[in-house]
Amino acid sequence: MNPLLRQEIIRYGEMAQACYDSFDFDPNSKYCGTCKYEGANFFERVGLSGRGYTLTRYLYATSNINLPNFFQKSKISSVWSQHANWMGYVAVATDEAEIHRLGRRDITVAWRGTVTYLEWIHDLKNILHPAHFRADPSIKIESGFFDLYTSKETSCEYCSFSAREQVLAEVRRLIHRYRGEKLSITITGHSLGAALALLSAYDIAEMKLNLTGDHGDDAVSKIPLTVFSFAGPRVGNLKFKERCDYLGIKVLRIVNAHDKVPKMPGIITNEKFRHQRYIEDKLSFPWSYAHVGVELALDHTRSPFLKKSGDLRDAHNLEAHLHLLDGYHGKDGEFRSAGGRDIALVNKSCGFLKSECEVPPNWWQDEHKGMVRTGDGRWVLPERPRVESHPPDTAHHFAQVIKYARAKLELF
Repeated sequence: MNPLLRQEIIRYGEMAQACYDSFDFDPNSKYCGTCKYEGANFFERVGLSGRGYTLTRYLYATSNINLPNFFQKSKISSVWSQHANWMGYVAVATDEAEIHRLGRRDITVAWRGTVTYLEWIHDLKNILHPAHFRADPSIKIESGFFDLYTSKETSCEYCSFSAREQVLAEVRRLIHRYRGEKLSITITGHSLGAALALLSAYDIAEMKLNLTGDHGDDAVSKIPLTVFSFAGPRVGNLKFKERCDYLGIKVLRIVNAHDKVPKMPGIITNEKFRHQRYIEDKLSFPWSYAHVGVELALDHTRSPFLKKSGDLRDAHNLEAHLHLLDGYHGKDGEFRSAGGRDIALVNKSCGFLKSECEVPPNWWQDEHKGMVRTGDGRWVLPERPRVESHPPDTAHHFAQVIKYARAKLELF
C-alpha cells in the first residue's frame, strides 16, 4: 500500500474514532448522550492536537423511529435533552503547514457510530425510502438512516434543525468563507456513522453544494468529495449506488472480512447478485441494496497481536481496523507495522489483544470517571460548560443551500 494513502486513511479513521473517545455513554451521567469536551480543546482532549484542524461545530440528531440500542439516554430525570444525541462534528484545516501538505483547505465531517455491536440495526425497518433529494423516486435509502438524517424535534433546541440541515448549513458556510481557495470535502464515519457519511456526501453532491461558481458563470468547478467508510453497512439501492458514481463521489470502504455489519442490509439481494437490476426495475423488490465505492478488505486473523474471539464486536471495532491498516501489505501479505502504531490503542473499548500484550481491556476512560475533589474534600461531578446548540446563522445558510441548489440545477 502506498505509504501516503495508508497515512491518510488512518488519519481520517482517527477523526472518526474521536467521536467515540469523546462521547458520554454513561447512563448514570446527566450528560449521557453528549460530547464530553468543548470544541476549543476537543482535538487536544482526544489526543489529536497538532493535526492542523479547527472544530467549527457539533452535530446532533434525533429519530422518529425507536432506536433504543443506538440512542444513549440518561437514567437521571434532569437531563440535557430527552430527544437529541451528539452525532459528530465539522472541522476545517486552518494550519498553513497542513494546508500546504494537503495542497488544499480540507473541510472534514466526522459522524459517530456505535461502540456496541449490531443491536441498533435490528431496530431499523430494513425498508427502502425514496431519497427525496432530487425528483427521482427510484433512488432509495434505508428508511432508518433516512429518518436519523432528516428528523428534527422543534421542542428541543439541539435538534430543532435536522442533522441534514446542520451539516449542509455548516459546509455551505465554510465554502462561502473560504471561497476562492482550493478546497476539498472529506467525510468519515464508522458503522452507522459510515452510513451517515455516505448519505451526507450524496446529499452534498445532489444539492450541488460542491460546485463553485455563481449562477450564470460558465466557470463552474467541482470541489473533490471523498468518503472514508469504516465497517459501514449498505445504505441504498442500486439506483442510489449508480447516482453516487455519476455524481463523482469517491468512496473507499475499509472493512474486516470477518465483520457482519458490511454484509447488511441486503443479505438476499445486493451488488453481488447478477440479476439485481432486473429485480429492482421489473419487480420493485423492496430489499435490494448495493455498496458504493471501492472496498479495502482487511483480515484480523493475520495480526499476531489479536486473539481468536467469538465476540462479534471485536471484528467490528474501529481501532482494530486502524491496527490492521497499519500492518496491511496486500491481501496475502504478512502483517508488518508500517507506521509503528501503538497496539495498545486496540483495547481502548474492547479486549481484542492477546493477554501477552499486557494491555488491559476497555482502558480508555476519564480519570475517576470525571469526578473531582473539592476544597472541602468532597468528590463531585463538576458542571460542564453549556455547549451552543446551533450557530445563530444556521437557518440562513441552509436557506442559501436550497436557493443556490435550485439556481445551479438550471445550469445543467
